[in-house]
Amino acid sequence: MPIDHAPWFTHDRFGLFVHWGLYSLAARHEWVMHDEKIRLEEYRRYTRYFDPDLYDPREWARAAREAGMKYVVLTTKHHEGFCLWDTALTDYKSTNTPYGRDIVASFVEAVRAEGLRVGFYHSLIDWSHPDFLVDGRHPRRDDLDAEAQNEGRDMGRYREYLYGQVRELLTNYGIIDYLFFDFSYKNDDHHDVWGGKGAEDWGSEELLTLTRELQPGIVVNDRLDIPGDFVTPEEYQPDKPMEVDGRRVVWEACHTLNGSWGYFRDNSNDKPVDQLVRMLIDGVSKDGNLLLNVGPTGRGNIDPRAMTSLEGIGEWMRLHSRSIYGAGAASFTPPPDARYTQRGDRLYLHLFAWPLEDVNLAGLAGKVEYARLLNDASELSFKEIDPNVRAVTTGMGGPPKGTLTLTLPVVRPDVMVPVVELFLNERA
Repeated sequence: MPIDHAPWFTHDRFGLFVHWGLYSLAARHEWVMHDEKIRLEEYRRYTRYFDPDLYDPREWARAAREAGMKYVVLTTKHHEGFCLWDTALTDYKSTNTPYGRDIVASFVEAVRAEGLRVGFYHSLIDWSHPDFLVDGRHPRRDDLDAEAQNEGRDMGRYREYLYGQVRELLTNYGIIDYLFFDFSYKNDDHHDVWGGKGAEDWGSEELLTLTRELQPGIVVNDRLDIPGDFVTPEEYQPDKPMEVDGRRVVWEACHTLNGSWGYFRDNSNDKPVDQLVRMLIDGVSKDGNLLLNVGPTGRGNIDPRAMTSLEGIGEWMRLHSRSIYGAGAASFTPPPDARYTQRGDRLYLHLFAWPLEDVNLAGLAGKVEYARLLNDASELSFKEIDPNVRAVTTGMGGPPKGTLTLTLPVVRPDVMVPVVELFLNERA
């Protein structure tokens, strides 16, 4: 189902997530400050060396568009607290580095120039702020007991800072289409691990109200610990359309290429490109979006392995994007090792495995008027077992009544996931 004020979101289905910050210089995970318990005064030394001379947001935006993505989401500030824009509220920002420029401004301009929608990520966590309460995920978590560490800290003052930065981001850069707040949920199964901060700590109702006042058309995720416009499973593929309290909801899975969001030089656990394509298809078949992440290097370029992945996805999308854009879950049950997506009277059969000539489609007899491979528009023949007559071969293990049997070429098309486009008739 679409979001009433932003139907583009459930139409476009596919976006690029970009995690970029000082952690890209460390090149060993975006949580390096946490993982290695680095104190702020030591971590801030990265600002002296942040000079991404290869940063060209036009290349990022072009790579996203050519991969078939329709929106791009940038980490304006991750948990480390370093800001990629010229905020007036802290000196811990990109304009106070050797690079010296407002990264968000050039990003927004480049993304819009490629005809894509603009999204921001913004962390609710900030390990650099003196009023942010130390919790179980803070780099200083083991220095002293919580009471001693938090003496003099004031979450009320931190909330003013948080709101002020959100106001800057949603005021200074024109129309912003998408906002991904991160982080925590106070009442989920991980509240002890994640420090227990929730809606009251963030002032979530007030923050969401401010967001919608500044950008009425924006879509906002659900990580304020209150309902948003869409649900955000992370590194997880739902097994069916997502529901909350028995009602279907809009959702978007965010995934990495290799298990790291930020640039990680020594991580080579890249998902194969055909797996990434199947993840996209699988999500759309369950009414979901995919936000696929890259972590640019400390010099500002998307590393070659990530570019290869984006290019591979784009090769598939150039021939098959109409089975993705504007499509969603179908009411029919696909055969094993396959997924359906549907857009109006077009039903798309995505074949994760290539059968030998015939594939049986239950319940489609009498409902299809034409069939073809999507990659080259070549016609496919089919035969039907009358839905009103029991199949002669049923007793011998043949397909049941109501089955449509497609005849496929023996040789599989040379694409990562072959797609059959089925034209449904008015009886479907």
